Amino acid sequence: MAFQADYVVRSRTVFTSEPGEEKPRELAFAVAGERIVQVGAPDEVLASVPADTPVRDFGDAFVCPGFHDAHLHFFHTALGSSPFLLMHMGDSEAELVERTKEFAAGLPSHAWVVTQGWRDYRWDPPVPPTKRSIDEAFPDRPCVMYSGDGHTLWLNSRALEELGVTRDSVPPQGGSYDKDEDGELTGIVREAAAMELLPRCLEWLTEEDIARAYADQMGRMAEQGITSICDMALMPHPGCDFVRDDVYEKLSREGGLTLRVHMYPTLLDDQSRLEDLQERYADDEFPLLRAPGFKQFFDGVSSQHTAWLTDPYTNARTPGDCGRPTVPADRMRELVLAAAERGHSVRIHAIGDRAIHEALDIFEEARAWYGEPLQGRNTLEHLENLLEGDIDRLREVGVLASSQPGHITLDPGGPERDLGPERSRIMWPFATYEERGVEQAFGTDSPITAVTSMDVLYCAVTRQDPFTHEPAGGWLPSERISAADALRIYTAGSAAAAGREDELGQIAPGYLADFVALDRDITACAPDDIQRAQVLATFVGGRQVYER
Repeated sequence: MAFQADYVVRSRTVFTSEPGEEKPRELAFAVAGERIVQVGAPDEVLASVPADTPVRDFGDAFVCPGFHDAHLHFFHTALGSSPFLLMHMGDSEAELVERTKEFAAGLPSHAWVVTQGWRDYRWDPPVPPTKRSIDEAFPDRPCVMYSGDGHTLWLNSRALEELGVTRDSVPPQGGSYDKDEDGELTGIVREAAAMELLPRCLEWLTEEDIARAYADQMGRMAEQGITSICDMALMPHPGCDFVRDDVYEKLSREGGLTLRVHMYPTLLDDQSRLEDLQERYADDEFPLLRAPGFKQFFDGVSSQHTAWLTDPYTNARTPGDCGRPTVPADRMRELVLAAAERGHSVRIHAIGDRAIHEALDIFEEARAWYGEPLQGRNTLEHLENLLEGDIDRLREVGVLASSQPGHITLDPGGPERDLGPERSRIMWPFATYEERGVEQAFGTDSPITAVTSMDVLYCAVTRQDPFTHEPAGGWLPSERISAADALRIYTAGSAAAAGREDELGQIAPGYLADFVALDRDITACAPDDIQRAQVLATFVGGRQVYER
């Protein structure tokens, strides 16, 4: 059978990400338009296309599907690498404040001072901050310090004043304004209250500022071999999801969109936002844009004791301290069933074991009543602390587990501190998921961890921190997985989370021609060499968007 093709790709080291594949092999594939039309032995593929068809011969370079970040927040990722926001954790409160003063000197006069990254439990000393230090540094300018886990704001008095938050303000359900023993605001705002305020802290940015930051970030991601993302709503409030379809569409019209975007707005009673997006992206006007489903939040994070647990935290701050749901369980059930009735998939942030268990109950009921979603997959996001029986339930209920390998070592000793050794034993169980047939996807949760593709794979394979390479041998080493499995999860698995496993995430006939070439075989090299791998070229829909 003869094929018309725009070009043929060949390499002695091609990894297709098909199920069960353990190592690459010599292959060629033909690309016509945005899709792969044939895959096979090089002589076979070359004989089936016209003799003058261009051939891109990558020699020994490792060719595989493009990487797919299944969970990130693109707005804050782009800003974090722009001149408008400082990404810095600091070694202490004092050090971070000094670094922020240096950063603020280069901002335009109308700009708020905004940073992200602080984690007080990693400071020396590990003491929560207060507004006092940033009041001294910025007495007349709003300053907002966004935490590294993305769930807490630390604001100065001027920012609180601009936002209208006083000691008498009532926080939204699931949030808090922290106060000292005298009832004065400390400047720390948590969970739903922080999520409600953050958009207002960024209103000074212009549309041109944001579009430029997006385009620059896409260029950096092409250098990482990232060809697809799932842009997840950041907040469970109307108008606060930070999923900027308008910016993506602007870049698409201008020819500046260089990756595939799957958008997940917040699930609300009014489902029209998602349905409007799905209608807009149903034709060929925006070929790189899709909106497969909704996002919601069931709880917070363990380090702040806002993840929802079955039993109290080991280091409980108050009697019976089990965290809390961000959305009450009956309300989450109501929202998810309403979405399921209309055929929509939902991806739920669920970190604590109680949140995971309740979410599985809800998804099980939704499936019984309405079957599988029409687009996308029902998915749990993060799943850090599971009840052992819920691992098998993920498979039984058909729920995909979306994890971020870089989270494993974000808080060294934190799981044991907060949950104790027994519960910490069942965290990010990648190998157990594989053994029990649980479908997985990988991402970064950027800006919580950096969008660095090789670090995602390194962390999954070693369960070590990508910067310190600790702990030796990996944290819970029995849950390490092979590089081939990690690569398949980061490509085909993430495509499944977006409901596109039949056309994305593999090198196979009929699939979209999203692929990358690396300078080494990451399935065969030593784990420490994975981080040294360099992307040589990145293709999206058959079009080359990066070459080293």
